Amino acid sequence: MELLFVSVIGACIGGVVRYSLPKRGSYGAFLLPAAAAAVTATVWVALLWVGLAFEGTWIWVASIGAGAVASLVIALALPRTRTTSDAAKLRQLAGV
Repeated sequence: MELLFVSVIGACIGGVVRYSLPKRGSYGAFLLPAAAAAVTATVWVALLWVGLAFEGTWIWVASIGAGAVASLVIALALPRTRTTSDAAKLRQLAGV
């Protein structure tokens, strides 16, 4: 049950990151929430396997923090990469 809670919290943080940063038109509406939820759930399960208890504070902090950082990195890197690749594709199609 806690995995569901932490995944929903991660998705919500991804949504907040999406609407907090500019240039959100260069990626889909659900990319950041989905990526944040996936990273949060993956880190949660990995930390459970390592031996952290789900009642502990650090498993929550690490899981949610990893999801927030992942969504932030994607939100900052993707528009720049998208702009560059779109310009290259336009030059290719224009024959320049």
